[in-house]
Amino acid sequence: MSTAMILSIALTLDALLGEPRWLWNRVTHPAILMGRVIGQADKRFNTGDAAKLIGILVIAALVAAMWCLGWVVSLFGWLPQVIIVAILLAQKSLVQHVQAVADALRISLGDGRRAVAMIVSRDTAHMDQSAVSRSAIESAAENLSDGVIAPAFWFLVGGLPGILIYKIINTADSMIGYRTPRHEQFGWAAARLDDVLNWIPARLTAVLIASTHHGLNALGDIRADAAKHRSPNAGWPESAMARALNAAIAGPRAYDGEMRDFPYVYPNGRRTLGPDDVDAACRALWRTWAAFLAICLVLSVF
Repeated sequence: MSTAMILSIALTLDALLGEPRWLWNRVTHPAILMGRVIGQADKRFNTGDAAKLIGILVIAALVAAMWCLGWVVSLFGWLPQVIIVAILLAQKSLVQHVQAVADALRISLGDGRRAVAMIVSRDTAHMDQSAVSRSAIESAAENLSDGVIAPAFWFLVGGLPGILIYKIINTADSMIGYRTPRHEQFGWAAARLDDVLNWIPARLTAVLIASTHHGLNALGDIRADAAKHRSPNAGWPESAMARALNAAIAGPRAYDGEMRDFPYVYPNGRRTLGPDDVDAACRALWRTWAAFLAICLVLSVF
């Protein structure tokens, strides 16, 4: 069975089943296992003056381990590959978490703040309804790239080793890829490699969002907005999503009580947002997913 067909089946399974709680209450999710490995590496090796070099060696060892694991599992045929790839994709769970923000906002602003706090790292205690909605939409766009399109893309390119390598690097970036005193050196390799691995998928996600909504005429504007983003990749899907919804997203926000004056993505979009806009973002997630699935099915034929 072709890699594209395996991916098509996995995308469909993930969309149907998502993250079955009954299963993950009994066994440990692979992403959690990856996180534990990275946490132990951080605790054991992130010491001394050679933290940057050691961090590079740790990341190299993790990449090699994932390549070997993926290669071995691939020898057992298409079925274990379908199962593992479906587990490592996050379309349905992403939509559920984003939709939960809209549902909570319809109950109360406090419920909305608590729901969005589950998917963003910024301060949420003083957000108004528009800020909660913007945060959910922004998270939807970024995680569509990181949690669905990017792992799927690297499976297409490198099979099971490709998706495992992507997932462990993306997990490492989320844990140690921050410019903090502890991790600026040790996490350097994880952060830079994550940027490289997400370069094409982020732009592909933007193209998919644009093509399933208002067409590709705005790609030049999307590129210009993305260049202003603090991330080399996240601005692409965010800008495309903002234009699809005619909504200004990102912008100023607080971390640990400190307000940061980040620019808006698509500043000409609407600033007053609510749960209906979060609903629209969820529909955009599914439209983009369907377009990507269609591409995979075409690839599986040829």
